[in-house]
Amino acid sequence: MIKVIATLFVTLFLAAQVEAACTLAVTINEAITASTSDYLARAEKRAKEQKCDSLFVRMNTPGGSLQSTRLIVEQILASDIPYLCLITPSGGGAGSAGAIILQACHVNGGLTATNIGAATPILGTGEATPEDLRKKIINDTVSWLEGVTQLRGRNLEFAKEIVTEAKSLSSEAAHKAKALDILAQNESEFLKQSEARTVLINEKKELSVKVGELQEFAPDLRYKVLGFIADPEFAYLLFMGSLGLLYVEITNPGMIAPGVIGGIGLVLSLVAFHKLDVAWGGLALILLGIAFLVLEIFVTSFGLLGIGGLVAVFVGSLFLFDAQSTGYTLPLSLIISVVAVLGVFFLGIGYLALKTIRHKSKDADADLANHTGVVMTVEAHGHRGQIQIMGETWIFVSEDSLQVNDRVQVTGRQGLTLNVKKVL
Repeated sequence: MIKVIATLFVTLFLAAQVEAACTLAVTINEAITASTSDYLARAEKRAKEQKCDSLFVRMNTPGGSLQSTRLIVEQILASDIPYLCLITPSGGGAGSAGAIILQACHVNGGLTATNIGAATPILGTGEATPEDLRKKIINDTVSWLEGVTQLRGRNLEFAKEIVTEAKSLSSEAAHKAKALDILAQNESEFLKQSEARTVLINEKKELSVKVGELQEFAPDLRYKVLGFIADPEFAYLLFMGSLGLLYVEITNPGMIAPGVIGGIGLVLSLVAFHKLDVAWGGLALILLGIAFLVLEIFVTSFGLLGIGGLVAVFVGSLFLFDAQSTGYTLPLSLIISVVAVLGVFFLGIGYLALKTIRHKSKDADADLANHTGVVMTVEAHGHRGQIQIMGETWIFVSEDSLQVNDRVQVTGRQGLTLNVKKVL
């Protein structure tokens, strides 16, 4: 009897484990950029957090950044869970960077009427690469890709030709050439064929692929913002434009707008170039935004510093806080609320400070008008010079021709210059 009960508990436990199995699904429909590498890194963390057994990557991309591709390949090779990568939908393709990433995936495949290949590195501008540089980049990419392909046991000749000759094959032909593991009619068929395959994890241990219920990890606002700035040409223009704006601000202090836009743009471009980690870029933007908001209190910027500061804090918060990295969720509504509170607080203080300065300015003008001053020096035939009034020295202009030691009364003020008339 006890043995039967124990067997029943074991069966129920195993059933619960099967029911709990999951596969995290992500979709890549754009060029491979810094936003893609960040998106996949966060997806893997989410999969581990949810205790998913595999990561399903839908791929339809024309290619993208070689640097971002290397980061993604490194991530896949070091992953503890298998990546199941499929070229989808029908009519789509995995070109250039996408083809390389597919060779790194633990299981790859394509739907019918898709294609893979054409991974010859080119300049982001589309211009011809100098011959020596082209050979260097191609040889380096070939040796790197051959190592990845050998690890996965796929077609070495195909891996070489997609780089050296920009070779491209239909998914049917690629499957026959053993460049793709699976040729499927739909996603369900691909996942079914992927299950129970033996793959190599961390380049050292074998694991049987498990496919569970799909849990979608859709691209979020962080991904979209990064995707917007991470296009190589746009990132370059953003970087150069930001440097230009900062130069304008340095050579013409007080313009405010070039400094604000240039500062934010410089941080964003460094994130796009992978020179700043996304999280560190977010922290830099938040600190920059707080600095702008503090300066808004002391510098007359007509709200430019305040608006720039709020934008920097908002974008920085999107980059900094990530549930997959920190283990908790930071809703967009919370970020907006914090930015709103900061805006009300700092802009409110700025308004009160400006109001106080104006009030003091009016009081000072009234005091000057109620006192008489003494002419200290004269020039321009007595129509301009300096006077001493209330223990302070001011520049004056006057319609009267004045002489040293004449007593005068203030009739108005233009900045640091007083309009005066002679006291008879």
